[in-house]
Amino acid sequence: MRTVHVAALLRLTLDDEPRAGLAVLVGGDRVEAVAPLGELTGAYPEVRVRRWAGTLGPARVHDGPLPPAPTPRERVHALFRRGVAAVLDAHVTDPALRAAATRNGMAVLPAARPPTLVAGGRADLAVFDADGSCRATVVAGRLVHRRA
Repeated sequence: MRTVHVAALLRLTLDDEPRAGLAVLVGGDRVEAVAPLGELTGAYPEVRVRRWAGTLGPARVHDGPLPPAPTPRERVHALFRRGVAAVLDAHVTDPALRAAATRNGMAVLPAARPPTLVAGGRADLAVFDADGSCRATVVAGRLVHRRA
């Protein structure tokens, strides 16, 4: 099922100037389009629309050890709460931690890369408040964290 994610502002990269009026169409685990909301809902009238408060953009790449927690799964979910959808290979060498990361859809990258929202790219999105806190995280098209 396709989903359109929209917020008042959208960034295509983490350093990009926020733009108004754009939305992200996600199909499966991929970004299908970044376009004005009206254009996407016009082309896909039955699409589910998720409206978010805050600024929508690409999820972060975590470059460091995962936060401490009682279990590997909780360590991965601690990153989801920070708007992270990818970690570096060097920081998930423990087999149980790597298994938890991959089982939960976290991308494990050989090297850091700047996160971007681009058609055809993996649907790793996050919504951030003005203070930088994460409101929601979407990993490979799947909502994995939402703060009430």
